[in-house]
This record gives sequence, structure tokens and C-alpha cells, in this order.
Amino acid sequence: MQLSGNTVLITGGSDGIGLALAKRFLTMGNKVIICGRQEEKLEDAQRYHPELITRICNLTQEEERTSLAAWLNEAFPDLNILINNAGIQNRMNILTSEYQWRDLQQEIAVNLEAPLHLSFLLAKRLSQKRNASIINVSSALAFISMAAAPIYCATKAAIHSFSISLRAQLASAGIEVIEIVPPMVQTDLCAPGVHIAGIPVDEFADAVMLGLGEGKKEIGYSYSIPLLSMSREELDKATGQLNAKVPY
Repeated sequence: MQLSGNTVLITGGSDGIGLALAKRFLTMGNKVIICGRQEEKLEDAQRYHPELITRICNLTQEEERTSLAAWLNEAFPDLNILINNAGIQNRMNILTSEYQWRDLQQEIAVNLEAPLHLSFLLAKRLSQKRNASIINVSSALAFISMAAAPIYCATKAAIHSFSISLRAQLASAGIEVIEIVPPMVQTDLCAPGVHIAGIPVDEFADAVMLGLGEGKKEIGYSYSIPLLSMSREELDKATGQLNAKVPY
């Protein structure tokens, strides 16, 4: 993948992995657009990185995703890379948690519905661009399921499957489909302080950029790398070990 001279959209780009990737794409000479639903976070990101282009967008809403695509078509006809990064992780026990269904729907909408919808909305225009890519951020939990985060794991497993299908379908159109498979990374994905034992976000982002430059279609890091080629028996064992450590 060519790492410079692109116009890149990163969803959930105001913090965490999204912002770390945005900074690196900027440094490499790309035009970078980030979107999110919290105006204050977008403003903070732009304050430190004035070259960033920001757009408020609630990815849980179909009409806002459609409006985002229309705005991109008008304002940034040179867009050639879509990075579906935005994510939510809720931890719960289905028997005891007090979550309302609308809360669970938000997790599904951000993690799964939005990447699918944006890919459908933008694929045709991306097929007309050079060095076009759709990059989906899944998770190590797409391969080993953590019982404490059942919806998150289900959505990320779906993103993994979607990426495989999309890669085959769009190959002839010249669109690369790349999957980023993070291990636990030090972000506020679940809640502040939950992922402090994870990989530093800058370390992970550096590894991702290296993998993109090497042309990898699936980019893992640390313990997510062996998950990409484990047998079902090995994955089941790793899942059991994970759930023995994380209460649910």
C-alpha cells in the first residue's frame, strides 16, 4: 500500500488508535479526515494537529452516515482510503446486567453496521481511485471470544468475515481490503483505565504503519499475530484461558 499522497477518512479518529493512525498518515504527507460524535474531542485533536479535517458524525444513525458520504463526495472527491476504526466495547453478564436494548444496539451500530454501510456507500467511488483501500479494524476478540464482552466479540468476528468477503469481491476493482487486528491496546475503548495493561497505542500504531507499508492484508501485533493462523482447537484453548482470567 502506498503510504503518502492519499486522502484518508478515519472513523473514531479523535482519540485512541484512530488518532494515532491519523497522526502518522499526516506525517507521511496525506490529507486526513477524522469523524466522531464528540465535538470537544474533535476540537482537541485539531488543536494539536491543525492539518486534520474534522466532521461531527453519529455513526449509529443511518442518515448521518449517508450525509457523511455525500459531504465527502462533494468536498473530497479525491478520497481513496476508508479506515473503519470507530468502536465501542460494553462488558456485561446477560443474566445480571442492567443494559437497555438501545445501549446494546449502539454497540452493534458503531462496530458493525457503520463499517458495512460506509463500505457500501463509498466502494463505487473508491473503485475509481488509484491506491484505493478499505481498512477495517477488527480485534483479537474476533478470534477468541471473551465472555464478558459478547456483543463486541460478535461484531468483531463479523467484521473479520466481512473483510474476507469484501477482499475477494473488490480485488478486480482495484480496492485493497485490509484488516487490522489489535490485541488489547491502551485506549478508553471500554472505559478509562480498563485497558492499562495493554500495548501502548503509539507502539501499536507504528506496527500497523509498518504492516501497511509491507503490503500485508491482515495486520496483527503481539499475541494477535498467532491467532490469525491458529487451528480451531488452539483457538478454543486460548478462549478458555482468556475467560479464566476475565470475570463475567
